[in-house]
Amino acid sequence: MNKKILLFNHKGGVSKTTTTLNIGWKLAELGKKVLLIDADPQCNLTAFFLNDDFDSYYDNEATKKCNIKDGVAPAFEGSPNPIMAIDCVRHRRNENLYLMAGHMNLSELEAQLTFALTASMALTGLQNLPGSFNDLINKTSEKYSIDYVLIDVNPGLGPINQVLFLISDGFIIPTNPDLFCIIALNSLSKILPSWMRWKRTNIENFRNAAYALPDTTTKFIGTVIQRFNIRNGVAAGPYKNLISEIRSITNNIFVPAITPENMLFDQSKYTYEDYCLSEIKEFASLGQRSQQYHVPVYALSDDELQQTGVIQDNLKEKRDTFNEQFDEIAKYIMQLYE
Repeated sequence: MNKKILLFNHKGGVSKTTTTLNIGWKLAELGKKVLLIDADPQCNLTAFFLNDDFDSYYDNEATKKCNIKDGVAPAFEGSPNPIMAIDCVRHRRNENLYLMAGHMNLSELEAQLTFALTASMALTGLQNLPGSFNDLINKTSEKYSIDYVLIDVNPGLGPINQVLFLISDGFIIPTNPDLFCIIALNSLSKILPSWMRWKRTNIENFRNAAYALPDTTTKFIGTVIQRFNIRNGVAAGPYKNLISEIRSITNNIFVPAITPENMLFDQSKYTYEDYCLSEIKEFASLGQRSQQYHVPVYALSDDELQQTGVIQDNLKEKRDTFNEQFDEIAKYIMQLYE
């Protein structure tokens, strides 16, 4: 059975998409079949995968309905036809990595989904909507023998994000050291437990739906702190205190808030201090090369660094450090579930 992991923070600019790609790619490198879900209407993950084929993908009759929005359409349109597994894109340089493409109009489904989450269950047709995403992901995962599903969402608190959170087995909070991220982390300590309480209170209303909402608890994997500069081998002055504050809030506010809802693994499984999986510095020029070649920064070849001599040596050292960091995160996730 696949394990679904949501990369979630309602604060934008924290590298959710990049982190989804980097962790998913590494899990695939380690021999796992991985499905990335692009549930962000901006479709940045899809664009990264498809590159120059992005526009033609949505024009081509063979592929234009192979996306998350059209995948759940039978439930939202009340179609007598069931949800079916859809065809996914496999990355040309990582045969174990697949993508369920996004759709720029995915947010159109939010009005119906909001009604489904709040209206009287006398409207029985609404019962199918929240579980439709889970059904689509499970059927597509079965088609490709997927081990891990990583879900990328937009920076918001809308009903699609709520449902994707509630159908996931675990979640990671990407962060960066700034004041607004600290505010967001504080608010998540209230929002995410309330979502889990809603599910426990209302799960019976969806249990007999054609697309049932799974009776599971989404558990906290950890945070990733990233996008900061370093000086003399450590985080530069303006970032150091903010990194410490993110760690403190996670440990002293967020974790105590989610504990009553059983949203933690057994404490013996947590091996990172303050639940921080890694502190990942700014990619700088490696990020530009990553965008150019459509691979993670750590998967760039020596030639793709486009430098020679001392500059290339420095870039190789940074690349290899990022490789070690994401390798550790991926192996940590695997030991949580296996």
